[in-house]
Amino acid sequence: MDLKTLTMLIVGASFVLYFAIAIWARAGSTQEFYVAGGGVHPIANGMATAADWMSAASFISMAGLISFMGYDGTVYLLGWTGGYVLLALCLAPYLRKFGKFTVPDFIGDRYYSQTARTVAVVCAIFVSFTYVAGQMRGVGVVFSRFLEVDITTGVIIGMGVVFFYTVLGGMKGITYTQVAQYCVLIFAYTVPAVFISMMMTGHVLPQTGFGATLSDGSGVYLLDKLDGLVMELGFHEYTSGSKGMFDVFCITAALMVGTAGLPHVIVRFFTVPKVRDARKSAGWALLFIALLYTTAPSIAAFARVNMIETINGPTVAGQAATGTPYSDAPTWITNWEKTGLIGWEDKNADGKMFYSGDERNEVTIDRDIVVLANPEIADLPAWVIALVAAGGVAAALSTSAGLLLVISTSVSHDLLKRNLMPNITDKKELFYARLAAGVAICIAGWFGIHPPGFVAQVVAFAFGLAASSFFPAIIMGIFSKKMNSQGAIAGMLAGIIFTAAYIIYFKFVNPAANVADNWLLGVSPEGIGSIGMLLNFAVALVVFKFTKPAPEEIQQLVESIRYPRGAGEAQAH
Repeated sequence: MDLKTLTMLIVGASFVLYFAIAIWARAGSTQEFYVAGGGVHPIANGMATAADWMSAASFISMAGLISFMGYDGTVYLLGWTGGYVLLALCLAPYLRKFGKFTVPDFIGDRYYSQTARTVAVVCAIFVSFTYVAGQMRGVGVVFSRFLEVDITTGVIIGMGVVFFYTVLGGMKGITYTQVAQYCVLIFAYTVPAVFISMMMTGHVLPQTGFGATLSDGSGVYLLDKLDGLVMELGFHEYTSGSKGMFDVFCITAALMVGTAGLPHVIVRFFTVPKVRDARKSAGWALLFIALLYTTAPSIAAFARVNMIETINGPTVAGQAATGTPYSDAPTWITNWEKTGLIGWEDKNADGKMFYSGDERNEVTIDRDIVVLANPEIADLPAWVIALVAAGGVAAALSTSAGLLLVISTSVSHDLLKRNLMPNITDKKELFYARLAAGVAICIAGWFGIHPPGFVAQVVAFAFGLAASSFFPAIIMGIFSKKMNSQGAIAGMLAGIIFTAAYIIYFKFVNPAANVADNWLLGVSPEGIGSIGMLLNFAVALVVFKFTKPAPEEIQQLVESIRYPRGAGEAQAH
């Protein structure tokens, strides 16, 4: 059976499963649509949280970043993982005890202000649309290669699938669909990694193969060989960094606190019955996430070595690689070339491909293809390649659904029900939630077709925006009982406006100026969310000093969510 047919069967079967779950778990009330009725088991919620959080950026793009950037790419691994721990320990239980549907709902009630709620809604929509652009792009990349359609058609297919189970099932349908999607994506991610680890190092576990010697009898460590290869070809050493240490710190911090402020992840902790179940599901999610995140560096290193050797030809001791004749190019190159994600320019007219980090380079490679092309590069069986395609789609769709639900609930619940149209019925609110989800999917599809960058870069911007807007407001809302609405509103506006302006200027208005010499304090757009977060805190505290503290009843409310006594049966309302 050819690869295209096999891919259509495996991906199609996963779609049938998602549709069946959506029909079975159809939401019949706003509580089921927003928080799955609040009755999800902690283990199931842990899987759903992992799938919601491990997006196309994690599945498709993170290993690509590490593969191309080496040590510098690990900031994404460290930041995203550390951020989840921060969210699980410092925020999730308290937010669950507060018992609200959404982050804007928490901010609106905690800061006793409809203005604060509206600002939070705008921030949630802005962050979510930025994030979902990367997910829809990921869907398009997968379909463009494996179903041999253009990226636009691939995005439209993904939009149709997400529309069905998001609009029909809401959070209830999304939750159980994400459980299935986690199983698909983790199996698809680890199976090829195990195969390639055994082929290259003889180790079954990719995590140990990453630090092992090659199985060719040379006694050379995998990373030592990779360091030698990339340095000979004009790249910087794989295991050393080129970024400034302060920039690395800021990027890592932005990703960490951005994770803790992401509304689509936070809302998952409202779907369990009790506060202690939120803690349990956070622990399970961390375990499920670790399975993929500890495998990513291995995949990155394996793919980098195989990619260089299949393009430039195998290295021989004492001799430099001279390139591979294009007529003898492996099929993975010609297959991906059709998508436009790999390009070759024969600069010296010798008919050979050569890949390097200097003026000799003739091959351009989109870093988002590394995980998807990895099984083809290693010449694994067709069913493994098709499985990876299904996993990539699952990762992108699971996060897209969570983000779109955040946009939907922000509009229907926070903006309409709690602000502009307080007297609408439950049925009418559900209608507006589904309508908002449908409109959001159309806008998300447009961003997927016209993305502002590669998948992980776009997602990094979303984390920076979340770090500079939501995280300080949530932290101060929980741990500073006197913080008032004026301070929170001013801080959120200052943080997100500064961060968005910085990113937009360097990435879209004047990209030629996007070099370290022009950055504020040497901080790149990917890390500026950390500075935006500090600005948020500073503005909030200054405004607080010149205004009245929060009312006494709000201070008592904050005091009540800080202690676990009596928290067991907290209900969303």
